[in-house]
Amino acid sequence: MSLGQYGSRLLHFLVSLSPVRTFTTGLCRMLCAAKRHANAYAIRTENTVPVEPPALDTRPSELTEILAPTRWTDCYQCGKCTAGCPVANGADMAPNQIVRALQLGNFENALASDAIWTCVSCQTCSARCPQSVDCAGIMDALREVSLRRGLASPAQKRVVAFQQAFLENIRRNGRLDEIELIAEFKLRALPHERSLRFLFQDAGLAPQLQKRRKLHLRGKKVEERVLVRRIFERCANGK
Repeated sequence: MSLGQYGSRLLHFLVSLSPVRTFTTGLCRMLCAAKRHANAYAIRTENTVPVEPPALDTRPSELTEILAPTRWTDCYQCGKCTAGCPVANGADMAPNQIVRALQLGNFENALASDAIWTCVSCQTCSARCPQSVDCAGIMDALREVSLRRGLASPAQKRVVAFQQAFLENIRRNGRLDEIELIAEFKLRALPHERSLRFLFQDAGLAPQLQKRRKLHLRGKKVEERVLVRRIFERCANGK
């Protein structure tokens, strides 16, 4: 195709416009993107609707007062507690997730979780925390408040019954009485299990334990049981 007598100069001019056109197109796109970001962070006006994060439940409560010594607000989610937890894989919530739920004000989810009852109180989480957050103490506080408010998970009724029987046995005798503990635990858990088989589930282990002198048919009581009961009373009163 012929461009006439000015063809060579016109062709050179058109070619010279190509980078200009590319630069102009790119500049327009950058300006449009900058405008969109500016609108997202616009100063509040009559036409803008402010988006505020959900407010945390910072009101003083029974749980927040009990959790105060555990320094649960200092957690920055490094995950060391979960990495060392021996039961984290089988729990519905990891230790760091429990702490995060408390920080976000989701107290009900933490109190109703199975994780606080599957915790074995090995203290590994508390020992590994770089912020000195007492994760094991958090689990204890959650179990205590969960029992008071009746929020314990139905799947953990047997665990709850055992812990209650264990603590009551220590409060009465000052030390553990195995036979009394087994009897009280079975009676506490029987309404939830509703099975006579549950009563004699571990009876076959008794002769073997007694043969190895691991089972004492008659338990011993400490002399200063009054002091032990006083400890329980102080813990119940939060002193």
